[in-house]
Amino acid sequence: MAKTEQTVELEKAIYRSTNKQGTFGCFEVTIGWFGSERVDYMTYDTKGIWRCYEVKVSVSDFRSKAKKTFCGHFNYYVMTKELFEKVKDEIPSHIGVYLYGRCVKRAKKQELEVDEQILKDSLIRSLAREVQKQFKSEDPLVITSLNNQIRRAKSDADMYRKSYQELRNDLYKKYGRDWETKLGVR
Repeated sequence: MAKTEQTVELEKAIYRSTNKQGTFGCFEVTIGWFGSERVDYMTYDTKGIWRCYEVKVSVSDFRSKAKKTFCGHFNYYVMTKELFEKVKDEIPSHIGVYLYGRCVKRAKKQELEVDEQILKDSLIRSLAREVQKQFKSEDPLVITSLNNQIRRAKSDADMYRKSYQELRNDLYKKYGRDWETKLGVR
């Protein structure tokens, strides 16, 4: 399912907010081998702190029975101000909140719910998946194909431009200098 524009905005905001030296983050981290739990965004830092972020864009999304994977030392909801105002009384006291990249409710430190090695393996697998996506997008065959499409589009544009100019010239010859006025174009 495609992400909504609002989801993408929230993801970009939380990424910008957490993208610091010594902090490593990844979206859509599946916990464990063939795990059924997925964290929307997870970070790990050089101090050994794990943070999990669940992105929510609607009340129904927030109240959904889908598992909220809060397995980090610090866990957060990432949401809009409007949603926060509607659900703030339903957010557990130990869960923090980010509104468009700004922390408005601090999370309380928890014990990890999952073995740290499983979290590390999960993060590494997810980061490797993202690298594979990037690598595939740099595939020379894909780039060659796209360059060919660009070349064809430029060629087509040149052809249409020449045809347009020829039509204008024909109309000028047939109707004279003010052909646009005579034909009601202007």
